[in-house]
Amino acid sequence: MIVVAGEALIDLVPQGTGALAGLRPALGGGPYNTAVALARLGSPTAFVSRVSRDAFGEALLDRLRGTGVDVSAVQRGAEPTTLAVASLDGDGSAAYSFYVEGTADRLFAAPDALPAGTRAVSFGTCSLVLEPGASAYEELMRTAASRSLFTALDPNIRSGLIPDADAYRARFKSWLPSVSLLKMSQEDAEWLGGTPHEWLSAGPSAVVITQGGDGLTAFTRDGAVYAVPGEQVDVVDTIGAGDTVNAALLHGLSARDALSPAGPAALGATGWQELLTFAARAAAITCSRPGAEPPYAAELEALGNV
Repeated sequence: MIVVAGEALIDLVPQGTGALAGLRPALGGGPYNTAVALARLGSPTAFVSRVSRDAFGEALLDRLRGTGVDVSAVQRGAEPTTLAVASLDGDGSAAYSFYVEGTADRLFAAPDALPAGTRAVSFGTCSLVLEPGASAYEELMRTAASRSLFTALDPNIRSGLIPDADAYRARFKSWLPSVSLLKMSQEDAEWLGGTPHEWLSAGPSAVVITQGGDGLTAFTRDGAVYAVPGEQVDVVDTIGAGDTVNAALLHGLSARDALSPAGPAALGATGWQELLTFAARAAAITCSRPGAEPPYAAELEALGNV
């Protein structure tokens, strides 16, 4: 079982240009998208979060259940669902503004136990910023690491939600001893500062940097660097692409029996090339269609890479 911990929200996606373009609600949130993508790839997956009892919250859970994600550990609340208003630039890249005051997901409380059979826990995005939930997710991360579970972190920076950038950067560094796999975009890496070597020395076995259409690069603790180019595709938008990479990496590591704190560093050149290529292909499929619609296993099997 791979557990994904973090927010579920509604993305409001513009259906045209201009500030007053119509908005289409879409189910989203980085961790939520990661959970959906993992289940579509065939990994046993559970979601740990706090979800509203409003209509949006019910829709979010319905999709998880329909995809086969275990939602038995999801907490519920009467507060409204968080809203994220997306804007798309000319190449389909998305930026967001958020409506988060008094919403359900930020009131998450650390659970007493994780679902049975948990081998890995994935964290990231808004859930590690918005208090009091951020401290609860941080507690869960440290607890999972102390039990020798595999932990994955994608900071997925939303700078508009971070009131004190320096405080967040210091907090990010404090998480690294509890992280097995650190994945982030090139933009996030530049915002956070530091280098893969510095982050690896603090704890993770591997760091993966995504570079959009230019591909992915992995750095491991033994000093090795592995890179693959991006897959060529007509981009509709990039919503959910990074979350698909998260899922593909976790799914691929599980398939290679490498979901242990030291597992990523032991893959070797062939293992990393295969894993990164798989992740790049999965993300390309997501980018080829609107919204966060990650691929199913059969779509990647048709490309000859699983």
